[in-house]
Amino acid sequence: MPNLETPLKAVVGDRTAKVLEKGLGLLTVGDLLRHYPRRYVERGELTDISKLLEGEEATVLAEISKVNLRRAAGRTILEVILSDGSATMTLTFFNQPWREKELRVGRTGLFAGKVGLFNNRRQLSHPDYELIPDGNDVDEAIEKFADRFIAVYPAISKLPSWKIAKCVELALETLDHIPDFLPDDLREDLGYPTLDSAHRSIHLPESREEADLARERLTFDEALLLQLVLAKRRRAIQELAATPRLVRSGGLLDEFESRLPWSYTEGQREVMREIDHDLAQSYPMHRLLQGEVGSGKTVVALRAALTVVENGGQAAILAPTEVLAQQHLVTIRKLLGDLAESGTLGSNAMGTNVLLLTGSMSASAKREALRDIASGEAGIVIGTHALLSVGVEFKDLGIVVVDEQHRFGVEQRDALRNKAIHPPHLLVMTATPIPRTVAMTIFGDLDVSTLRTLPSGRAPIQTFLIPTLEKPHYLTRAWDRIAEEVSKGHQAYVVAPRISENAAEEEIEGIDRLSQADQELARELSQASKVSKNLDGKSLDGKDEASELSKIPLTSVEELAPRLALGPLKGLKVAPLHGRLAADEKEATMTAFSNGEIDVLVATTVIEVGVDVPNASTMVVMDADRFGVSQLHQLRGRVGRGGVPGLCLLVTNAEYETPAMARLEAVAGTLDGFELARIDLEQRSEGDVLGSAQSGTRSHLRLLRVLRDEDLIERAREAAITLIDADPELIRSPQLAVEVNSLMAQEQASFVDKG
Repeated sequence: MPNLETPLKAVVGDRTAKVLEKGLGLLTVGDLLRHYPRRYVERGELTDISKLLEGEEATVLAEISKVNLRRAAGRTILEVILSDGSATMTLTFFNQPWREKELRVGRTGLFAGKVGLFNNRRQLSHPDYELIPDGNDVDEAIEKFADRFIAVYPAISKLPSWKIAKCVELALETLDHIPDFLPDDLREDLGYPTLDSAHRSIHLPESREEADLARERLTFDEALLLQLVLAKRRRAIQELAATPRLVRSGGLLDEFESRLPWSYTEGQREVMREIDHDLAQSYPMHRLLQGEVGSGKTVVALRAALTVVENGGQAAILAPTEVLAQQHLVTIRKLLGDLAESGTLGSNAMGTNVLLLTGSMSASAKREALRDIASGEAGIVIGTHALLSVGVEFKDLGIVVVDEQHRFGVEQRDALRNKAIHPPHLLVMTATPIPRTVAMTIFGDLDVSTLRTLPSGRAPIQTFLIPTLEKPHYLTRAWDRIAEEVSKGHQAYVVAPRISENAAEEEIEGIDRLSQADQELARELSQASKVSKNLDGKSLDGKDEASELSKIPLTSVEELAPRLALGPLKGLKVAPLHGRLAADEKEATMTAFSNGEIDVLVATTVIEVGVDVPNASTMVVMDADRFGVSQLHQLRGRVGRGGVPGLCLLVTNAEYETPAMARLEAVAGTLDGFELARIDLEQRSEGDVLGSAQSGTRSHLRLLRVLRDEDLIERAREAAITLIDADPELIRSPQLAVEVNSLMAQEQASFVDKG
């Protein structure tokens, strides 16, 4: 009898198996059974036709209300009108007049195909269909539609929902009993059905309650396996031997703190106590530091780095872009002063050497940097992905600080940690606040610290929308506003989502790219449409937002900067900044802007994080609808940093009452990064939420939604901790151990593939 590992061709035949593999990526019986129904419909329950989205593959349950056969241009055209009682759509068949005999008025059926628009009416051209037998076809009705509930599956054009359902039925009819990996006592405590029953009930339920319980059991399984992987990873980390780095008095750290012109916030003090405790342990710190834009994460990380340096170790700070790496270098050297100039004339004897390593450095500069890193002369090394390169060797790497964690995958932060002689301490930072359930799911192997309090001196930021379709004159006022701010002695940013007008020419510098904006566009628009879809996957507003917005050309830095300099901002010092510029040019531009020598910086998202110019008071974001919610929040955090109130203007071509406009209104409506992070994540698919942070788990998660399933994730986390504490290797639960090891192997395989 087939089991979950049996190839599909043994059950459904070679031809259908090839379609399932090519169209849906399904190879085994287990893959097919994990292709869960999107929804269920009851007999007599019709689809809401008005919510169908143009271009999607849809399965419609509807009634035939009208049939018309006619001839035109030498061919027959059969038009069938479907109705749900309030809206209609058309089926069109060419040169198939015989279908008129079975597609009769009053018949109900399932109709599948790609939704199109013709004369403002929805239509399916040459759809597949399966008519639900009427009362006279008793035998056929019993055979095909005996169940009260009809499962509707995510489908493809070559394999509509009901054909997938038939494949599932064939598999379940012959499938051997599925062994359960949940311990019986845990399953019974939770009130869940067996794994075998759950798989059968989710596909062939006798009631909605039965389907819901089966879905909850299978969702819990996904959460539990992931939490067990994270729990095993946490335990493995605690078993590693790291060098303790104790806070010492009267040395480098005390000297640094005595020079700070301001006091730590209470939030910073609390986080620093947590980090001090971690660094003093004989196993490596593994901590995530999240905090609002401008909450003081950098100085907390620097303090941890100095603690390690004072104990004879080295610190590596990994930044996602050269601009951010250079900004960190400037900031840290400014904070340390002569403490960052060890070995130079007039340096402080307590100090260390702080250097930069990036991919665009000259060969001679890179050789010198590599020599200082290997000898230990460089106590703090700041760099981009170049730090991960072969040939970068540390004398005693004691701590790794990863800035903007969401820009790096597990394999990248591990590649840097592997350069240490002994397991280094790890501090990863993000300015994108993370809801608790997401932190538990994505960063469950990390302890989490949160900075919520902003340092004194941070001014409020006002955010306004400029809808150019309705009020184009507002954009003119935006340029006037920048000129007014400059006349007061302040500076401004103008952000554009593209480097040049020709997207094909975009160059990538690590992930310092503006082609990232194009990726954000595709991702964010698909996320936005997901948020406005019902269970059928159909947009509530009936519009394909990605398609509509993609017709509008994106603003580019190379086109906008000279246009502003010669037009509305004439007389001001305007300069471009983007990832395609040479490293020395980028550094010179940022230095000039920091020194007040440039009035307006026209930039891509390279200034999204870490850039700190207190004199900048105003930001205009062009094509703001093309950016994500959290990304916009990050961008506007560049202003209002010097005690002067900040102003952020979001320019958009989006129409009112669209998901894009809703995102922008959310950003304009609050400065609470945690609230915006939740809104942002609610718009993402689960793969987008997990990203590469959990490389092997994306294929594992079919049902789990980290925001929706908060209570379930909490139960799974508690269960995982209990299981691992009592039985670290899951010896008493061998089937569960097999599942966990399989998931860990997927992650390792993904790591090797990417490495």
